[in-house]
Amino acid sequence: MSQFGGPNDFYGSADASYNFDMPEFGQELNFQTFDNTQAQVPPNYDAPYANPPAQGLGGFYDPTAYTENSFGQDQSSKAGGAAGTGNEFDDEPPLLEELGINPNHIFQKTLAVLNPLRGTEQQILQDTDMAGPLVFCLTLGGFLLLSGKVTFSYIYGIGVMGCIFFYCLLSLMVTRSQVTFGAVASVLGYCLLPMVVLSGINILITIQGTLGLIVSGISIFWCAISASKLFATAFSMDHQQMLIAYPCAVLYGGFALITIY
Repeated sequence: MSQFGGPNDFYGSADASYNFDMPEFGQELNFQTFDNTQAQVPPNYDAPYANPPAQGLGGFYDPTAYTENSFGQDQSSKAGGAAGTGNEFDDEPPLLEELGINPNHIFQKTLAVLNPLRGTEQQILQDTDMAGPLVFCLTLGGFLLLSGKVTFSYIYGIGVMGCIFFYCLLSLMVTRSQVTFGAVASVLGYCLLPMVVLSGINILITIQGTLGLIVSGISIFWCAISASKLFATAFSMDHQQMLIAYPCAVLYGGFALITIY
């Protein structure tokens, strides 16, 4: 510890003098001065530009570029484009028509099934509308499901086999008009409506007794008369309604057995 002195050994003695003067580099620093001899002219903001820039993304906005005529032309062109777009959408058919669903035909066919004595146009009956038959088949299966019967496969199986059988039968019987499979399936599907009513009654009361047999017989007769009447009207089957009514009664009798048992 004797090798080190006091605190003054590190910082020097108190009597030491320090020189803070700038050193001499041998040359002088000469700063030049400039005289402002140009006249100070204030800017004139009211004077027009000699060559105004073209109007664009990078130019100045010129309010005189849009006159009344050009503004009217722009508005007329926009109105014409909007009118063309509106006319284009107005020419498009409704969505239900594009999907092949005609609510008027569905309503007319449903009324024809509910009232077999009601007259219906032949063109409506020849329409291959499958919206109503699918709704009635799903409703029948739903009502039977509420009764504790899972019979969707039976409904579609009997329905498809019945459509194929009636298509072949009507193709042999009809000579005046052309029979289409879609029209046959549509008529058979719409005439399933009384069976839907029978399955709805089965939810409320049991139809396995004598009363049930009577109600089932009425439903089968109703379906057979409606289907035979629609077939006779759609395919111009004069004096052949009773011939086609018996196979219709057999087909809807199968649906009645599914509903009862």
